[in-house]
Amino acid sequence: MKQRAFAVVCVAWGFLLALSAAAYAQDPNVGSWRVDIVKSKYSPPDLAPKSLTVKSSPASNGLTVVVDVVDYTGKPLHYEYTVAYDGKDVSVKGDPGRDTTAMKKIDDLTFEQINKKDGKVTTVSRFVYAKDGKSRTQTTTGTNPGGQRISNTVVWLKQ
Repeated sequence: MKQRAFAVVCVAWGFLLALSAAAYAQDPNVGSWRVDIVKSKYSPPDLAPKSLTVKSSPASNGLTVVVDVVDYTGKPLHYEYTVAYDGKDVSVKGDPGRDTTAMKKIDDLTFEQINKKDGKVTTVSRFVYAKDGKSRTQTTTGTNPGGQRISNTVVWLKQ
């Protein structure tokens, strides 16, 4: 009888450990994200978007990303791409600032994204996720489509 009880406890612990591992293995990028314009800092500030939302879903070793932006002029933009965390360029259609992007995972809470236009690196972004998964901070440096230097710190909130 004691062996049976011990076996039940071991199975229960194993189940809990498996659930914990699955929770920790989940990609923090996945989900719907909205930029908190007030908490974010854009340089130059007059080029900050009016709104920006991203919906990311799991894909093979990466993400499928759907982006909706209302830019600083009020023009809506929509684009989508699927990217793996292998650092290889993939095509992005509909984004005036880039025609390819590449991502790599630095650690469980940190990712790097490199954007290019006509084969030239335009921006590099680093995404750092809060441990609770409710927010992320993106720091981006490089140049915008107009050739201006940018340095942005963008705060995202999970929806």
